[in-house]
Order: sequence, then structure tokens, then C-alpha cells
Amino acid sequence: MRRLGFLLAILGLSAGALAQDPGGLSGLLPKLPEPHEYVLKRVSSYDRTGANADFRRIAPGATFTLFDEPGPGVITHIWITINSSEAFHLKKLVLRMYWDNEATPSVETPIGDFFGLGLGDYFMYQSFPLAVGSTKALNCFFPMPFQKRAKLAVSNEGKLGVDNFYFNIDYRAYPKPLPADTLYFHAQYRQAAPNKGWTNKWQVNYEPPVGNKTNLTGQDNYVWLEATGRGHYVGVTMSVLQNQDGWWGEGDDMFFIDGEKLPSIVGTGSEDYFLGAWNFGEQSFAYGLFGAPVKGEERAGGRSSVYRFHLDSPIAFTKSLRATIEHGHANHRSDNYFSVAYWYQSEPHGAFPALPPAEERLPRLFPVGGPGNAEK
Repeated sequence: MRRLGFLLAILGLSAGALAQDPGGLSGLLPKLPEPHEYVLKRVSSYDRTGANADFRRIAPGATFTLFDEPGPGVITHIWITINSSEAFHLKKLVLRMYWDNEATPSVETPIGDFFGLGLGDYFMYQSFPLAVGSTKALNCFFPMPFQKRAKLAVSNEGKLGVDNFYFNIDYRAYPKPLPADTLYFHAQYRQAAPNKGWTNKWQVNYEPPVGNKTNLTGQDNYVWLEATGRGHYVGVTMSVLQNQDGWWGEGDDMFFIDGEKLPSIVGTGSEDYFLGAWNFGEQSFAYGLFGAPVKGEERAGGRSSVYRFHLDSPIAFTKSLRATIEHGHANHRSDNYFSVAYWYQSEPHGAFPALPPAEERLPRLFPVGGPGNAEK
């Protein structure tokens, strides 16, 4: 709780205020009269000559360092906008973040997925930690503490150069070290394309053989995150491209804490975990802690994007966490899943899965059989 209190204090919030006000804005106002010991700084792409070319270019195959600053400090806001003629550049640009001279990044994800745009297209939405504004304005408000040094970089794995990459990164520079038990921000990309189901011999999600299948252990669940160490999970953004007809979200969320064989947190359906209901209804929605800003048709080719943030009650672990969700009931469906999990933990962190090559990250349909899909 002390670590969580420090992170909330960075934003001027209390856990109680956050629970009552998911947007968190009411908690900011009472803190304004209080003095602050930090110096606010910004690293940006502004034109160093004083002219108006306030952007950077990133050549194909190049890595550009956005931020490389000494600590102690806390990044409080990241704003990025991109002008590129490359199709799916949101999937082909990779964002990485390193804390305190670590050898492997604590954040590694396609840049679009990091901001919840998991299918390579732009759309607007607003949540408390992440938002996409008009037009193509990518914003992140997750606090990112560091003691010695922070480095943020973007790699262009596309075939074309990025013509204009604009950014502002605001951070607080502190005169004294942060509390010794301060946890570090992490974000990890995963995908399953396709997310292979155990059968394609079905017509309706609820009927046999699907409806009779059981899954108590989370076997073959889609994995959002496997972490080792001490920390807490704070949420996930996920996008689904359907290979099959029908509702993609019959799957239950399951969380395995500190090596549990059976999950101690089990949900009742994918839309329920993301705090909607009944297949998300007929329209998209976006709130401070949860949303489905893209609500696709329930057919092969349908596209959906969803998010859930546990800022009110992060899921704590002392040794390990395995955060998962079924893809269909007992994992019978074979749709495409793309996700980014967000969490805080002590270092060192566990190894991340290898990032798939850029072409494999692109959304496309697969011949998996089942309703609406002709298997080759």
C-alpha cells in the first residue's frame, strides 16, 4: 500500500477518490495549493534552431532515442503524434523503455498497442491512464518512476521512413532519491494469431460439444502476463480480430497469484471482465477505468478493442502472477488476440516473450474453420 500510495500521490489522488471518481479529476483539484519539491521538465521534439520543424524523422531500420535523462525522477505524461505513409505503422513502430541502466526493457510493445490501438488503426477514446485525442494524439498518464536513469526509444521496423514524429515527455526531477521500495512501470505485448481453439466442429458457442467442456486450471488460456518478482498488475488493453462468426467473448478471466495451481480470481465472461455486459450491447463506450471503444460485428472479420484498469485495487503479487483469459468457452474459438498488460514491480523483471516480427504482428484473417471460416 505504501508503494501504491506514492504512485497515487504523484497524481494527487487517493484510492478512495479514485474509486468514487473513475476519471480521477476531482482528486487533482484539492492538491493544487500544496507545495511541491520537484522541478518539472520536458523533453520534446521541438526545433532546436528555433524554427518550426518541431519533429524528428525515423528511417527504416533505425532506432530513435526520445528520452535519456538521469534520475531521480518520474515521467508523468507522454504525448506522441505520428505522420507516416506506411500502412500499419502503429504495429511496425516499437516502443521500448529502460529504467536504471537495465539490460532488457521494462516496456516492449508496438507503439499503437501501447496506447490501446491494437489493430493498427486510429480511433479516439478516453480513459484515465491512456487516451487518444483528435487527431491521432497519443497520450499516456501512467507514472513512471526511476532512480538513476530513464531511456525511451522507438524502432522503425517498417519499410518506409517516418516523415514526422512529434513528442512531448513531461517528468518531475527530484532532489532526493525516491522511496527505496518504489516499483517500476512495465508493459508487455503479447499476441496469438490465431488463438488456436480446441475444436472447429461447432456452430453455436453454447451448444455441445462446446457447452459441456470444462476448464478449471486455465489450460490453453490466452496469457496477458506472466511476471516474477513483487508487484501489482494494473490493467490490460486488448484487441480482437475475429476469424469466426458469433460472439468472441465467452471466455472467463483467470488470475494465478504466487504460483497457484488453480486461479484465486475467476470471472464470468470477457465482456464482464471489461465491465460491460451482454456482448457489449450495440454500441461502443469508453470510461475512466474500462471500455470497449471499438465494438465489432459478431462475424468473421469483426474487430473489437477493449480495456480494463485496476487503478482502484491493483492485483498484488509477492512472487509471481499469471494473468489469463479464455478465448471462447474453455478456449474453443480461434480468433486473433493482441494485448498489452501494464503492471508495476521491483527489479529485476522476468524475461519477456520474443517480440514477433513486424509482418506477423499485422491483423489478418486465418483459415481456421468453424462458423464463417473456410478451412483450407
